[in-house]
Amino acid sequence: MLQYIIIILDETSTSYCHYENKKTNRKLIDLDVLKSGILFAMKENLMIQFVYPDYELPSEYKDVIESIDHSKIVSSLSEDVSLLDEADVVVYHDWTGLLIADFEPDKSYVLRTTKADFFDKYMFVKEVLPKVSRLNIVITDIDSLTDMDFEKYKQILDTLAGQIENFYVNGKSPQLNILTDRMMLSAMNNCGAGDTNITIAPNGKFYICPAFYLNDESDTVGSITEGLGIKNKQLYRLDHAPICRHCDSYQCKRCIWLNRKTTLEVNTPSHEQCVLSHIERNASKSLLERIRQHGDFLPDISISAIDYLDPFEKRNEWNR
Repeated sequence: MLQYIIIILDETSTSYCHYENKKTNRKLIDLDVLKSGILFAMKENLMIQFVYPDYELPSEYKDVIESIDHSKIVSSLSEDVSLLDEADVVVYHDWTGLLIADFEPDKSYVLRTTKADFFDKYMFVKEVLPKVSRLNIVITDIDSLTDMDFEKYKQILDTLAGQIENFYVNGKSPQLNILTDRMMLSAMNNCGAGDTNITIAPNGKFYICPAFYLNDESDTVGSITEGLGIKNKQLYRLDHAPICRHCDSYQCKRCIWLNRKTTLEVNTPSHEQCVLSHIERNASKSLLERIRQHGDFLPDISISAIDYLDPFEKRNEWNR
């Protein structure tokens, strides 16, 4: 069931997930399309997320946007300084900008980084976490991860877990998606593209998520004028995901676009995505146990021990 809608305000709007946006030619959404998208959201009782480009929007666009409750996803490189103040989510594409940022306590921050860059600079996370309420780290090249990378990732998460343990013991509770999310969850909390959310692009058409639009504009699931029409829409639901519905890596993004890119099926994740999320799951389990050594913490959350990193290995044990 749809809960919110993502409106891409320009073809160059920032990426905030695994996909890249390599478009450089500005193509602002038509004002009438913007109004129609907002009207659609109102009729369907959907929350709206606007994804902004780096340049300042015309005043008439700002007026229309501010006519409805919404959240703003903005690049740290935005030329509109006032927009950065208003943003709900600020996206960084490099560590340099993140390390010199003036953080605000009510915002979420996203760092998009390659695996090599993350492996090289992960210790900077310790400098950022005390200054923010939430930091999401998005590794943009998950599909290239190797067994050696997985081992390195385990070691890094163990190091970061020790730092976060110290923060919690000293009364601070910053959220880091790759470590703290799982220990806060008792059910799946995934991306939801095609199920709980849908995207409107500047061309007035619907897409499963911004990545589908940016990779192939013809890959549409309807339009503002013709309506929304997702074929086999049950495939985007968790209960029709043959692997994910048996999984308890509740923090996994279960990225629909990455699924299709790597396995050609929207409801089937790649080996790399599964292993990465289970390494995070296990690290979160360890962090939860470490924090509990200092006192009561999240007593209703339980993360069991497992002997696998890819749930596909346990397919013969699933209840069908």
